[in-house]
Amino acid sequence: MDPEAVADFLSEQRENAPEDLQQSFLTIEDYWDRKLWHQLTDVLVEYFNTPDSASQRLPLFRRFILSFSEKINQLKFVSLGLLAAAQCSDDQERLSFLTDLTTKVNKPASQDAYVYALVAASDVKLRLQDLAGARMDLDTAESILDSFDSVETEVHASFYRTNASYYQAKAEFGSYYKNALLYLACIDLKSLTLEDAQSRAYDLSITALISDSIYNFGELLLHPILDSLNTPEHSWLRDLLFAFNRGDLNAYNVLEDNISKAPLLDEHKTFLWQKISLAALTEAVFRRPPHDRAMTFQTISQETKVQPHEIEILIMKALSLGLLKGSIDQVAEVARINWVQPKVLDMKQIDNMRLRLKDWDSSVNQLGNWIEGVGKDVWAA
Repeated sequence: MDPEAVADFLSEQRENAPEDLQQSFLTIEDYWDRKLWHQLTDVLVEYFNTPDSASQRLPLFRRFILSFSEKINQLKFVSLGLLAAAQCSDDQERLSFLTDLTTKVNKPASQDAYVYALVAASDVKLRLQDLAGARMDLDTAESILDSFDSVETEVHASFYRTNASYYQAKAEFGSYYKNALLYLACIDLKSLTLEDAQSRAYDLSITALISDSIYNFGELLLHPILDSLNTPEHSWLRDLLFAFNRGDLNAYNVLEDNISKAPLLDEHKTFLWQKISLAALTEAVFRRPPHDRAMTFQTISQETKVQPHEIEILIMKALSLGLLKGSIDQVAEVARINWVQPKVLDMKQIDNMRLRLKDWDSSVNQLGNWIEGVGKDVWAA
């Protein structure tokens, strides 16, 4: 690009910019003239991230940044492109823009930037309901990411966010849950607005409850994003998650009326009852000491509120899901459990464990006293 034309263009943009941002153009022109590409890139990223620069991003990108795109960090080049793409008039124009950007950075030395741009294009395809096209792009991006020893966190975050959106659109709840949590692990939660944090916590909570592959909510229960649901409007959902975690049927019955507030929960109401029953079963086993885990069907029925004729099916379901390990004596109607899946404990469950440890300590002391009493002659010898 002709230096004089660049100077004229930047002068025109400076005049169109808000008064408090006009100084930036003098800096931009100075760095460009001196070919300080790194400093120029940084000041452009800073300028593009200024809300008042929105109307100037596309012309700056198309008429200025593209002229020296080969000379700057390609990941930052894509970042500038994504900020510019946000100003496109609609998703069709945005997809065309991002497709050109993706092609431009698809080189062996800039595969991280290629993935970043490719994922952004797949996100637009999702909005345009092109799920097959989005999946193809995401699969390509995933295979490249798997070949990297390391990559910038923002690239991984972008991939997991868009991958989660794809699985949410396909109603594949387990995969959505996994990718949504991985996305949150890649970002600073402070960067989310309260509304966005609540939305993501809400979707994760609903997904955890209705998924037929998620029976342990530990990672979500410990995640600080769940605190965003501590509001009058959403606190019932957080309480419901903790009720499922501890298999609390009474709490479930109290909160059950709120299920109709969430259409997806309401659609899965029968499944939710089956799931809380399994949680109640694992909690009943967990509360018992290891030497007292032979439970009659009648005892399990009382603990889980499941009809006696359905108890065997409930236990078999828990065994098949890996929630419990053990055996069933169908004749004696007894389940002998030797292992229960570990899970996150709330304060009440921790207190129950404390009491069990006290009982164990007491039993050990009694055994020591008995041995000392009946073995005096042996000790003396």
